[in-house]
Amino acid sequence: MYWLVLVVSGVLEAVWATALSASQGFRRPWPTTVFAISMTASVVGLAYAMSGIPVGTAYAVWVGVGAVLTVLVAVLRKEEKLGVAKALILAALIGCVAGLKAVS
Repeated sequence: MYWLVLVVSGVLEAVWATALSASQGFRRPWPTTVFAISMTASVVGLAYAMSGIPVGTAYAVWVGVGAVLTVLVAVLRKEEKLGVAKALILAALIGCVAGLKAVS
């Protein structure tokens, strides 16, 4: 259960990061609201997951999932380009997250 909550919290990290960018410095109410709700839920989920997963592992997985998904959302929205080097680095990051799960 801890791992499921951790991964969902990582997904929510991508939601709040994307909403934060869309809020344009908290000047747009809807993205600002999405940011506040998703960030709160993400951190609460991370805190819960840390009660059953070591802090370093939980934090690394949370950041890794959030970072990869945030980049993919930006690529899909054509806000960022995905070159070969960036794709390989993101794949390595996914491998590291999977490796942390495997050794935990």
